[in-house]
Amino acid sequence: MHLDEFAARLDDRLRTDAFADLDASANGRQVDSPVEVDHAAFAVDAAVETAERAVEVGADVLVVHHGLFWGDLERVTGARYDRLAPFFEHDLALYAAHLPLDSHPDLGNAAGVADALELEAQEPFAALGAEHIGIAGIAPEGFTPDGLRTALAEACGPENGVQHLDFGPETVEEVAVATGSAADWFDEAAEWGADAFVTGEGKQQVYHEAKEAGIHVYLAGHYATETFGVRSLQALADGWGMETTFIDRPTGL
Repeated sequence: MHLDEFAARLDDRLRTDAFADLDASANGRQVDSPVEVDHAAFAVDAAVETAERAVEVGADVLVVHHGLFWGDLERVTGARYDRLAPFFEHDLALYAAHLPLDSHPDLGNAAGVADALELEAQEPFAALGAEHIGIAGIAPEGFTPDGLRTALAEACGPENGVQHLDFGPETVEEVAVATGSAADWFDEAAEWGADAFVTGEGKQQVYHEAKEAGIHVYLAGHYATETFGVRSLQALADGWGMETTFIDRPTGL
């Protein structure tokens, strides 16, 4: 499959055009290459390490959640040059899907966490303009607070553990999920009626907000909660008959 078709398929499935005015990330192809895509590598972050690993496994394109371009390119010098060099030196293309991948109701990060927790009656959560970057749903049998923490650790990986602000009810049924750095949507979780708010990392004020609202907050790791989307894209590419590799480089954050 040519890179043009590969990128077009992802753009169409992820609706990247809908996020043009919402997302600082340059979603879609960030680095071009005149190649047929037979082998696609997938990672959370575009970095020197992940690019070099993609080259090592023989990938033609690296697909990431966090790309290299955020509307601020002025000079390709220093660290910026170092990060781009592996792509140009080895004809490696780069495709990034930031908010489009957070938002997707089937392939997205929040959707992956919600599915891992077996939440039912899933609905969009965490509004951003006309779009949503999270999922809220119901745990049909309910979780104990510790049980939800264990389920998140099993789903997201135990490398950094799951931090828990234990301020909510003894039975957790309504769960709102927004991955990565989404603490700013705590108020929306409270308005929705959440017993628990799940995100990747927190902010200082969330402690007091959660305590005052009587809601559990679970911080399962920025990196860990955002592996779901790129793994879903990897499965999509597997279905297209491609060779694929997931490059796991946890940050511990």
